[in-house]
Amino acid sequence: MRIHCKIVLLAVCLGVLLLSYFFWGNVGDEPAPPRQVEEDHKLSSFPSASGLGKIVAVKAVKPPEPPKQIRPSRKEGYGGGGGGGGGGNASAKLRQKSELGQSGLKVTRAEVVMHLAVVACGNRLEETLTMVKSALLFSIKKIKFHIFAEAELREQFKKELSHWPQPLSSKLQYTLYPITFSVGNAEEWKKLFKPCAAQRLFLPVILNDVDSLLYVDTDVLFLRPMDDIWKFLKAFNSTQLAAMAPEHEIPKIGWYSRFARHPFYGITGVNSGVMLMNLTRIRSTLFKNSMIASGLSWEDLLHPLYQKYKNHITWGDQDLLNIIFHYNPECLYTFPCQWNYRPDHCMYGSNCKGAEEEGVSILHGNRGVYHDDKQPAFKVVYDSIHDYPVGENLFQSLFYPLQTKFLDTVNTLCGRVPQVFLKQIEKTMKAVFEQKVVHHARPLHRQHR
Repeated sequence: MRIHCKIVLLAVCLGVLLLSYFFWGNVGDEPAPPRQVEEDHKLSSFPSASGLGKIVAVKAVKPPEPPKQIRPSRKEGYGGGGGGGGGGNASAKLRQKSELGQSGLKVTRAEVVMHLAVVACGNRLEETLTMVKSALLFSIKKIKFHIFAEAELREQFKKELSHWPQPLSSKLQYTLYPITFSVGNAEEWKKLFKPCAAQRLFLPVILNDVDSLLYVDTDVLFLRPMDDIWKFLKAFNSTQLAAMAPEHEIPKIGWYSRFARHPFYGITGVNSGVMLMNLTRIRSTLFKNSMIASGLSWEDLLHPLYQKYKNHITWGDQDLLNIIFHYNPECLYTFPCQWNYRPDHCMYGSNCKGAEEEGVSILHGNRGVYHDDKQPAFKVVYDSIHDYPVGENLFQSLFYPLQTKFLDTVNTLCGRVPQVFLKQIEKTMKAVFEQKVVHHARPLHRQHR
């Protein structure tokens, strides 16, 4: 029995010795790292002369990149928050916050609204309504209309606008204002030129919560989206705060260059029938003038300027604007003539190159040409927009009748170059058609496929 125990004990000791030998004998022989093994395997798979084999070899010996920390992009924004939770949960929370941030940004972003002001007195109701109609027909962004009118006219505006068809009324947003003048004699201001025209001078004071504004006369028609002239605000440099088009292109036949008895802007003066304004800048600027060396604010400047020049001005508020920008030329941006196209640009021969190349963008029918037979080309455009039945096909019910009527004007001074009047409005209507019909049809087409 004792002998058997000794034999078993001896066998156990020998086994322990053998295990120790094998373990300690193999410790110094480390296996090749996983990278190296992978490299050798890939290299053996391609011939050494192969370009692809070389590319794979280079890729294989490149050490693996450390795992990147997950961060939101700038678009998604950085989310705050405390610790806790695993990596997967943190990433999910971060993505959720990013998505909430994006959707929140879309909801809270203020919609861009353009502001348009017009002053209507006397018999200007129909003209004004036609102007508003032309702006709404083609514009893309929303327009807020600021309509200044006498008490009786305000009631007529309410009545007429309340009966407008849904395609226009759904886009219409307006406020009616009385005629008011913050300084000087109101009756004197009203009679300065045409009834109430001087009201435009006081827009920066009255509309003190509006940043930027387009003012137009009642006899203006938009032949392309108002959005396009609104873009000029971004073209202003750091000192410019208003934009107007020259009164004329040729000094020899321009009114200011021949007859003005007061200072005026540039060589031919400017026309104020279409005037784009950064009201915020106007309100915060001190304007140089010939009366006070230190400069005057817009509101403080108007009345003394009128008192000084009232016996020398012919075109009322437009002359006062010319005087202001004569002394402050760095404050004015000038439009090309196609943005305020008037009979003066064609009745002495075509002298607006921009309109010949691009077509008229904004038509200004001053001199009463919408209502007489002196310039039939202007009257044809006005009548076509005035008579257009809203909701009908633009080409069939507006452009084709306009094109047909223009044939009767080709022998007149301004009708000799029909593309001047027709080019831009045709281009605009094509864009409207594509936006309303083609773009809406494409998603449906994809669905059927």
